Amino acid sequence: MAKREIIQTDQLQPANPSYSQAVKVGDVVYAAGQIGVDPKTGKLVSNNMADQTRQAIENLSVILRTAGSSLEKVAKTTVYIVDMNQWGPMNEVYMSYFRQSPPAKTTVEVSKLALGALVEIEAIAAT
Repeated sequence: MAKREIIQTDQLQPANPSYSQAVKVGDVVYAAGQIGVDPKTGKLVSNNMADQTRQAIENLSVILRTAGSSLEKVAKTTVYIVDMNQWGPMNEVYMSYFRQSPPAKTTVEVSKLALGALVEIEAIAAT
């Protein structure tokens, strides 16, 4: 069995002690969901879906790089969104990061996210 490696970066706000920013098993990285938190302030970047989506993906990118991966190697994402009516602005930003050969994606509407975020994105990627 491949060993399990915890991935943490100090470039982002520390993860809640109940989870890791990512876990790497063999050649696969399982990145925890990221919201649009500014790594410098620890607060949401704005109350705008596009801004929060952009920051969530940037945060995800930092974690993936720390694990020896990248957005280009993402195989699957799950997007949690509090208002499916905001799918368009989220998806426009999302597609700007995943232009060619986008990963498999599931989008789910949820009632609430941490810190009142509008969107949260998690990913599974190769290294």
